[in-house]
Amino acid sequence: MSHLPHPLYRAAQVRELDRLVIDYYGVHGIALMNAAGQALFDELRRSWPEIQRIAVVCGAGNNAGDGYVAARLAHQAGIEVELYFLVAGENLLGDAHRAWAEAEDAGVSMIVYDGQRIDGHDLIIDALLGTGLDRPVEGLMAEAIEAINGAGVPVIAADIPSGLSADTGCALGSAVRADVTVSFIGLKRGLFCADGPDHCGRLLFEDLHVPHAIYGHQPAGVTRIDYVSLGTGLAPRPRNAHKGDFGHVLVVGGHQGMAGAVRLAGEAALRVGAGLVSLASHPAHANQIAAARPELICHGVDGPAQLTGLLQQASVVVVGPGLGQDPWGQALLACLVESSLPMVLDADALNLLAQEPIRSDKWVLTPHPGEAARMLGVSTADVQQDRFAAIHALQDKYGGVVVLKGCGSLILDAGGELSLCSDGNPGMSSAGMGDVLSGVIAGLIAQGLCLEEAARVGVCVHAHAGDLAAREGERGLLASDLFSHLRRLVNLRTY
Repeated sequence: MSHLPHPLYRAAQVRELDRLVIDYYGVHGIALMNAAGQALFDELRRSWPEIQRIAVVCGAGNNAGDGYVAARLAHQAGIEVELYFLVAGENLLGDAHRAWAEAEDAGVSMIVYDGQRIDGHDLIIDALLGTGLDRPVEGLMAEAIEAINGAGVPVIAADIPSGLSADTGCALGSAVRADVTVSFIGLKRGLFCADGPDHCGRLLFEDLHVPHAIYGHQPAGVTRIDYVSLGTGLAPRPRNAHKGDFGHVLVVGGHQGMAGAVRLAGEAALRVGAGLVSLASHPAHANQIAAARPELICHGVDGPAQLTGLLQQASVVVVGPGLGQDPWGQALLACLVESSLPMVLDADALNLLAQEPIRSDKWVLTPHPGEAARMLGVSTADVQQDRFAAIHALQDKYGGVVVLKGCGSLILDAGGELSLCSDGNPGMSSAGMGDVLSGVIAGLIAQGLCLEEAARVGVCVHAHAGDLAAREGERGLLASDLFSHLRRLVNLRTY
């Protein structure tokens, strides 16, 4: 997705951009509508050049107008078009009414949609609902969406799949599952998170030739980031470097039966370039970890007293992987939060923090939605319903830099800058991936990146490594499959 713009907008912001184009720069609304319809038709021709018969399904408003334009262009090109409408053209307003009239004058076949199946076509253009949807889809509109989804043919969505929230990415009841979405003027943030990626298919962007200066009037609230555009921020290493130049990561966790978690976090820190990595783990298995990965310096610790010397040597701490929530884990975390070292908190450290909340600016918190829900005292569904609101609530309560993992992982820094990583895949929904991410972020902090930059770069490097590993298939992807890719990625993009 690196070819897509990086600013992401709320629906209200895109409407304001649209207004500015018309009122401030004097571009006629029908010109924008014609350009949108042309973009839909061009994508139809580009991706499905042999298409002979299409359906266009139109609701009301400008989204419907885009559909009427696309239908007219397809009809004029000799494609058989059936346009299903839920709102009579005579009742449309402004530019949408004009687009309907021009389609009718051109001879486009128009059919009232009253709940029938939409069959016998090679492709469907979804122009039902635009970005203003803020409540669940019901009635005939929901039936039309289900008819589109049940037709068994490719679907192109105009601007956003109908039924999808432009702001949260949640499907509001029924939502179109498009093969391609052509988004106009500004990318909507909901296309990249929650249900968005499953519903938008391949995402394209068309600015409709608006003056580029309009974007200066409406700063985006979210920035899309990915590995290709972000890089690593790591400088080339001098020839006379030694391991002490690249930091010392201390990973604390690994209760009985959880040795794998600290090992994954520790090895991830090494793979992204940390000079030294020590593990403070349960005495029952510290020697086993050292035998399996001798580059890790393993210490069996019975309690916080044994952390004092280790903290004096460390430059950054990861706490939480396999930590557990019993007195052993509680005592270790209580000791660590008194330290002045930067920290990355994951897994059980977050669950313990939820029980006794405190704020700090020295840490990066990396919850998945379930952990975020416990930290906020809400349900996981509440977090997923609005991930953007959830990450702000997490930072308000706990401070620091927050990474809310999931589809479209979010990173909120202490200055309020919000980023969304568009890399990653469902194969990464497996045990140990979060442990690896915590080690990656800590390894980057050890090498001199600030907390904010380490979180952004770490999330993107981790996600892109997952994408590379998933080329052999998403199912069965292991957290340790990322290691070889992590090493390559932090060396490819140094500058």
